[in-house]
Amino acid sequence: MKYRHAMPFGAALLDGGGVRFRYWAPGHERIALERGDALLPMAREEGGWHALVVPDAQAGERYRFRLPDGTAVPDPASRRNPDDVHEASEVVDPSTYAWQDDAWRGRPWTEAAIYELHIGTFTPEGTFAAARARLPELAALGFTVIELMPVADFPGQRGWGYDGVLLFAPDAAYGTPDELKALVDAAHALELMVLIDVVYNHFGPEGNYLHAGSPAFFNPAHQTPWGAAINYDGEQARTVRDFFVHNALYWVEEFRFDGLRMDAVHAIRDDSTPDIVTEICAALRDGPGRERQVHVVLENDANGAHYLERGADHAPRCATAQWNDDLHHAAHVLTTGERDGYYADYADDAVGSFGLALAQGFVYQGQPSPFRHGERRGEPSDQLPLAAFVSFLQTHDQVGNRAFGDRIAMLADPVLLRAAYACLLLSPHTPMLFMGEEYAASTPFLYFCDFGPELAAAVSEGRRAEFGGFAAFKDEAARARIPDPNAEASFLASKLKWEERETGTHAAMLAHVRELLALRRDRLVPRLAGQHQGGRFWRDGAALRVEWTVGGAAPGTIARLQLLAHFGTQPTEAAPLAGDLLYAWGLDAGRLRPGAVCVTLEEKPIV
Repeated sequence: MKYRHAMPFGAALLDGGGVRFRYWAPGHERIALERGDALLPMAREEGGWHALVVPDAQAGERYRFRLPDGTAVPDPASRRNPDDVHEASEVVDPSTYAWQDDAWRGRPWTEAAIYELHIGTFTPEGTFAAARARLPELAALGFTVIELMPVADFPGQRGWGYDGVLLFAPDAAYGTPDELKALVDAAHALELMVLIDVVYNHFGPEGNYLHAGSPAFFNPAHQTPWGAAINYDGEQARTVRDFFVHNALYWVEEFRFDGLRMDAVHAIRDDSTPDIVTEICAALRDGPGRERQVHVVLENDANGAHYLERGADHAPRCATAQWNDDLHHAAHVLTTGERDGYYADYADDAVGSFGLALAQGFVYQGQPSPFRHGERRGEPSDQLPLAAFVSFLQTHDQVGNRAFGDRIAMLADPVLLRAAYACLLLSPHTPMLFMGEEYAASTPFLYFCDFGPELAAAVSEGRRAEFGGFAAFKDEAARARIPDPNAEASFLASKLKWEERETGTHAAMLAHVRELLALRRDRLVPRLAGQHQGGRFWRDGAALRVEWTVGGAAPGTIARLQLLAHFGTQPTEAAPLAGDLLYAWGLDAGRLRPGAVCVTLEEKPIV
């Protein structure tokens, strides 16, 4: 099978030969196509479009658009920019890749166990092809979803991807579009879903030529940390909205991704009804979602539960799930003792906060946040299935936003951390691990980028100034030790060392994760389709008990999934849990040792 997403933007090969080029520049009367040394005038069409058909153009050719002031810009809808974001785009034939996954229809979200990875640091080679070769190990370990950090073209040869500017072009540093398709194809052969992280709240600061060519892409009525917001609700917003809707459909249809992770939707400025998040979710649901399982995961600091509501059939009305920072923050305080910054919101009762997050998803469901000076945060979430919450003990953000990229295994009490993993992986939440976490990787994950000299200096200085507010970095010498994001060494230090997986504590951690994922797959996943709302929790000192209702093993039954965990420093007594034992560690004749966890399943008739 061959797949191509048709869209009004960019360069499209025509069935009869030649290429149609289209560029949206409503503020300009004249645009030319730069093809080698030739400048070809484009015809101005209704709605601000400029178009040209070149009968002898073909795949592999380079092209740019020339603005009236002489500036040559890449195609904002470029499918490939081989020489980075400042140079010419390349005409791509999407039909050259022959897919082998004809029977693939995705997987239900209740089966999701997510592995987040960054292509450039996941392997020594840092390419799509090298990542593809490692997929069998992830599938064998028990993961069912691979979530790629953004791969849309960003400036330079290395970066996290959140400063992308050419949103349809896989970054050439990682490989070709066909090599990315081969990665997705191979994942499907292993029954792995693949999500792609997309950034629809801003364009990166370097290589974004839309301000010059199509300033209508931005709405100065809304200001953001990146300047004028993307124009989702102002004059001429329809074409801008179409650009992003097509981008979402492009990744899912042409590259066969199983869905999106939408970055920081709380930073999108859009007063429309429906807003752009809702429109994109609807387009995916009513388009490729009619033929296969397509999922959308949000990052939303506002804890907007309304995006996650289910219908009478228990299917998502909008988004499938949201990253759950609340559970992370509570678990981090509980296992490390850190209380600075936003962790202060969870420090007064870390056990209770962790219990609430396990039971109901969000901790902040509308109550005031002390860290935010009393601002109310969140919406009620106890009506939602726990699969709507992607929960984790670390992510690229929570590691990379630390000055030295410290992973949680370097910070936490190992006994309490072991318990937290059992609580996460044996709960009804959708669990996610960040690459290397499965074996407690020793390598950091630093913030790194590859900007031009002026911007690079500003980023380095700004990052060190940001950490100047912490006691550990008050003096200049301490701040000077913070790795330079633009140094290649920061990128290289963040690459995983795969050989660690087979030695010492790394191997022990890997075995623990493998055991928990197998238990989850065999004992919990078959019941999660019957899990429709939040649970309950109780705490006794540092001991925590949580219970949820899940599907029963037979018609006419339900089951009570129960968890007991102890996060104290001294043993404590606890009543035993009813039901069949699923997992136990640290139990000693009715007493719970520090880090003890017990999980049971109790069948019950539906009353």
